Amino acid sequence: MFVDSHAHLTSRPVLDHVEEVLQRAEQNQLKAIVNICTNQESLEKGFALAKRHRWIFNAAAATPHDVEEIGETFFPLVAHYAREGRLIAIGETGLDYHYGQSSKAVQKEHLLRYLELAVQTKLPVIFHCREAFADLFQFTQGYQCSAVLHCFTGTLEEAKECLNRGWFISLSGIVTFKASYSLREVAKYVPLDQFMIETDAPFISPQSRRGKMNEPSYIIETAQMIAQVKGVSLEEVGINSTRNAAQFFSFPKHILNV
Repeated sequence: MFVDSHAHLTSRPVLDHVEEVLQRAEQNQLKAIVNICTNQESLEKGFALAKRHRWIFNAAAATPHDVEEIGETFFPLVAHYAREGRLIAIGETGLDYHYGQSSKAVQKEHLLRYLELAVQTKLPVIFHCREAFADLFQFTQGYQCSAVLHCFTGTLEEAKECLNRGWFISLSGIVTFKASYSLREVAKYVPLDQFMIETDAPFISPQSRRGKMNEPSYIIETAQMIAQVKGVSLEEVGINSTRNAAQFFSFPKHILNV
């Protein structure tokens, strides 16, 4: 069994075909999907989707890319639903210095607001971090909350720092890319009790499907690569990543028993 710890099911490319996408996910042994909502529309549609499918769960935050544009309007909605208990996590939030779509100052401001919300609501945090690990480590000092690094693409040393903080590392289809030698070293190093697997659908399809829209059923290829580099069975990867996600997100008992 598998859990997709990070997918954008209510983003427009997936939403148009979501029922077929979820049917294929179930056929490929996915037991739960964490749907990442990044604006009001995706969040409202996420609640409707979770009502139809009890194995879909919603997390929400404005991404670092979007905080300058929608941060002020979206944060109150996230805070409201987090306090109502309708979210399973806060995120994806964090820092991204690669594209510079939002200023560093605004990204940091919203990261701290979301961290404080996570502490207040006792929810885990889903971090997005690209070319900003030094600042992420600095700005999260003193915040006692569970966290996962979504779609990890950092160095082995940055991975070690995340693990030392007790954070989880979530591996995506990037680990299957031919040139991802350093990320496969990270996958090899990360302990079995501190990793998750994600698709980040509809983005970053695994190697065999590059150029096509990604979807949760493709998680198997990523899991197979992780099993290969770690020298363990696909079953071990499935069992451990599922258990880690179930405990991290506090899935209800009707989802699985691991």
